[in-house]
Amino acid sequence: MGKQIMNITPQDAFKLIKENIDHPDFVLLDVRTPGEFSESHIEGAILLNYQSPDFRNKVQELDKNKTYLVYCRSGMRSSGCASTMNALGFENIYNISGGIMEWQRQGLPLK
Repeated sequence: MGKQIMNITPQDAFKLIKENIDHPDFVLLDVRTPGEFSESHIEGAILLNYQSPDFRNKVQELDKNKTYLVYCRSGMRSSGCASTMNALGFENIYNISGGIMEWQRQGLPLK
């Protein structure tokens, strides 16, 4: 079983991203649909569609030793993704509370 999932505010997430974006063991994961991703996303994010039929298989292919910051639109899908990752043995998982909607409300940058 993985460690506890850390739910963090968009402000804390922004700080975490700025401190780690160039680190090879840090992954920013957007679990929305490709359409949502193409409209806007957080710079440096990798898309992993939570609604894709092979989602769980794709998660299993990820390196369990890396640190993941996960987000979606409102925080529901990313919570589900984080739980899946936790169940699969991932140890360092952060979830942006309120998702990209809260990120935007805080006035943080999007691409």
